[in-house]
Amino acid sequence: MLIGEIAQKTNLSRDTIRFYEKKGLIQVERTVSEWNNYKDYKEETLHKLILIKKAKGFGFTLNEISDIITMYDLNEATCEIMGAKIKEKLHTIDKKISDLQEMKMTIIRRVEQARNECISTPKANCQSL
Repeated sequence: MLIGEIAQKTNLSRDTIRFYEKKGLIQVERTVSEWNNYKDYKEETLHKLILIKKAKGFGFTLNEISDIITMYDLNEATCEIMGAKIKEKLHTIDKKISDLQEMKMTIIRRVEQARNECISTPKANCQSL
């Protein structure tokens, strides 16, 4: 299938598909023809693109997705392993949320501190950062 068809089936842009190809997440063969130099996207590529899209939806990075694809290619992506990867991703997300909440509280305290300092002794340059 041509890139337009696979783009339509996956709802990914042609540029995104080409990017994944450059990153080595998918492999594409060129058709041999004297008239054109089109790439032939196989059904397997369609399935990999759908997998990539799902994994991106779970927040996996392209490096993590590359590892997942390798496991799929080697038939090693068991439910147990994939479940562990998803739990690990959840832990990472929870850590990021915690870090962001801590950062938010620090910013709120600094804003309040700046407000109090500027009210009591106005300065040209705020020293609260």
